[in-house]
Amino acid sequence: MDIIHFPDDPRPARWRQPVLALGNFDGVHRGHQKILDRLRRTAGERGCTSVVMTFDPHPPRVVRPDKAPLLLMTKAQKLEALAAAGVQGAAIVRFTRELSLWEPERFVERVLVDWLRISEVWVGANFLFGHDRAGNFTLLRALGIRYAFKAEKIDPVRYKDFVVSSTRIRRLVGEGRVDEAGALLGHQYYIDGEVVRGDARGRTLGFPTANLCTPNELIPPRGVYATLATVSGVLRPSVTNIGVRPTVDRSGGEIVETHLFDFDGDLYGSPLRVGFVQRLRDERAFESIDGLRAQIAADCARARTLFGQLSL
Repeated sequence: MDIIHFPDDPRPARWRQPVLALGNFDGVHRGHQKILDRLRRTAGERGCTSVVMTFDPHPPRVVRPDKAPLLLMTKAQKLEALAAAGVQGAAIVRFTRELSLWEPERFVERVLVDWLRISEVWVGANFLFGHDRAGNFTLLRALGIRYAFKAEKIDPVRYKDFVVSSTRIRRLVGEGRVDEAGALLGHQYYIDGEVVRGDARGRTLGFPTANLCTPNELIPPRGVYATLATVSGVLRPSVTNIGVRPTVDRSGGEIVETHLFDFDGDLYGSPLRVGFVQRLRDERAFESIDGLRAQIAADCARARTLFGQLSL
């Protein structure tokens, strides 16, 4: 997948009449996937290049940083998910205070027309753009007529009783309802990071853990979770504790530690992806190390039963 940035990079010469999907695409959830599927099919039928445009940093970080949400994905994770969806190009607009003051027509003319020379653009039903979010789909379509590109929108996607949105998914993850978040995402909520050295206390308990240093912003709340860890491309059932380990650690520092079932390798310095399947319980203090060890064993047994039901 080609990746270019506005205003630094020229449009690749091999891009042919780009068909563009425009949005933030945080989480690349079911609603985004519907847009990407339509984008890919439309571009393929017409012999055009499928391109996604997104913004970095996330616009609220610039225009209202005090209310900016924690994001579901890092930039690297988003680009990986877009490439996996079969998109041929990603056009990333470097969002600045100056750009936030552009009127909608200036954005369309400078970015969509002059820079990318699009033939068609797809947006979500509630897409707004330009200074004070003054531009809506009606304006985008009118500008398309003026500048000779087609504008289309995708209606919201519903999953069971809910409209799928990044905002709703962030709330579910923040409440620890990771199974519900995964249903709306269409994939497990996951975080990436590097395995770092801890105090090896888990090994002394008989449950060695990989401590994760992650760049992800949105971490599920403290508790124990059934998880799937990806190591060297292989999925491994696991349990993950997020918290301060009140029984064995008085420092108060929060950690993310994952115990991989039936694994005895050295992961220090290795990348690790942890996908959250289901919350098992709250974190709590135990009166003794033996009580903690027994609870960890029970957590693992419960997770194994869950994974068996899911045919993992």
